[in-house]
Amino acid sequence: MSFIKGLHDVDNCIKLQKYDGKGLEASDVDDIIPLDPSNPRMRICFLDLETTGTDHKEDKIIEIAIKCIEITKDNGNDLKVIAAYQSLEDPKIPIPESATKINGITDDMVKDQIIDWKQVETIFQTSQLIVAHNAEFDRGFTDQRLEISKNKIWACSIGDIDWDARDFKGVKQELLCIWHGFYYDAHRAMGDVDALIHLVTHSSYIDNKPIVELIKNAKRPMCRVEATFAKYEYKNLLKKRNYRWHDPDNGNKDDKAWCKLISHGEMDSEREWLNEHVYNNNFQGRLIEISIIDKYKKR
Repeated sequence: MSFIKGLHDVDNCIKLQKYDGKGLEASDVDDIIPLDPSNPRMRICFLDLETTGTDHKEDKIIEIAIKCIEITKDNGNDLKVIAAYQSLEDPKIPIPESATKINGITDDMVKDQIIDWKQVETIFQTSQLIVAHNAEFDRGFTDQRLEISKNKIWACSIGDIDWDARDFKGVKQELLCIWHGFYYDAHRAMGDVDALIHLVTHSSYIDNKPIVELIKNAKRPMCRVEATFAKYEYKNLLKKRNYRWHDPDNGNKDDKAWCKLISHGEMDSEREWLNEHVYNNNFQGRLIEISIIDKYKKR
């Protein structure tokens, strides 16, 4: 792994710049003008949540940040910020110490705070795509609070951008930003949103910007591979191949599986890989087609 081209190495040192969202200031939500469908530009809403934990059914949102940008969709140029909104929210339960250690949000900070979901809905309505760095996580919480969220196309800046092909051997947002020459105050929602926008539209890319790849891949129907009944001894092998453990709430042990999303064109090769490395030529997994609306929905 190397830093992006254009960062100058002086005496074996790379100088990182702190990014604070400069250039991404937004208008008020009330000032949004609808975008003509024939317009070559596209509106994308970037979203980040801070929560009390990782369980979308049991844990609570304690902060939200969203920012809608408009770009020329064919090349990702001429970025303009359309609207933004951020808010804390009182979860009505004590915030676990483990969560506060990550995001710095305390019970006193959220006391009596309420998210205005009408403002969130307004920004969602004008956006053609919703983006989060771990879209399945954020969508799991947002779908429960906002009906329109369930019917929007979501994209994931982990799953819809091939960072490995760009020679980045990791997908953690903070690390990707450092490799692109900047750092930021992580784990507060708007800081994460601004950093993600800056990352996927980074000026070091003359062409093939990450955001253009993300837009293209967001439109692709996918297939979910479920490595059901995989033996425990294959856990690390599956994790290395980007599978994630899925344990549904329905109580059906047969639905527990290592899962990942792939394109339709990868189905045969992934089945062959599982057959050879996991199932000893007796394939027991599942391949399930997923529509673009359902790609990052929690099951």
